[in-house]
Amino acid sequence: MVNKKKTPGWVVWFVGLPGAGKSTYARAVFEALQREKVDVRYLSMDERRKTYIPVPEYTETERTNAYRSFVEEAAQIAYHGKNVIMDGTAHRLSMREQMRRLIPRFAEVFVRCSLEIAMQRERDRPEGTVMADLYEKALNRKETGIQIEGLGEVIGVDTEFEENPSAECIIDSDLESINQGRDKVLAFLDRWL
Repeated sequence: MVNKKKTPGWVVWFVGLPGAGKSTYARAVFEALQREKVDVRYLSMDERRKTYIPVPEYTETERTNAYRSFVEEAAQIAYHGKNVIMDGTAHRLSMREQMRRLIPRFAEVFVRCSLEIAMQRERDRPEGTVMADLYEKALNRKETGIQIEGLGEVIGVDTEFEENPSAECIIDSDLESINQGRDKVLAFLDRWL
C-alpha cells in the first residue's frame, strides 16, 4: 500500500490599516481563485474575532491572543492540504512571523494606504462587524479623553502598524484598483498553483 502524504496548502494574508482595503482585495483574489476551481478557504479576522473572544475589547493582549488563534486556525487548514486567504490588520510583525514559521508557503500582502484615505473609507463604512467611524471616534477620544463604549485601541491612532519591507506583495490601495491589486497577487500565486 502506498502512503500518499498530503502536501500542505499555502496561506496568503492581507494586512494593513483598518480601511486600507484588505477585505476588498482579499475577496477579489478569493473569488478569482474559486472561478479557477482552486481549493481555497477565506478567513476574515473581523468575522472570526467573536469566535475567539465573544466580547472583544480590542486591547493589545486580547489582540495578541485573537491573532494567535487566527494563525493557528489558518495553519491547521493549510496543514490538511487546503489553501487559505486571510484578511486581518495584524499590526504587529510578530503576528505575521508566527504564521511564516508555521507554513512553508506563506505570503504577506501588505495593503498600503495613507491614514487620510483609510479614515475616509472608515467614515463611509456602515456599522457592522467593525464599529462605524472608528478613526474619528479614536481621534476624538485622544483629544478629549472621553471614552467611547466598545472602542478599543485603534491601529493608526493609538498604536502603529509595523510594516514589513520584505512582504511578498505590496498593494498601494491609494493608487491601485481592485483589479490591479487582485492581478498582482494572482501573478505571485502562479508559482503555487
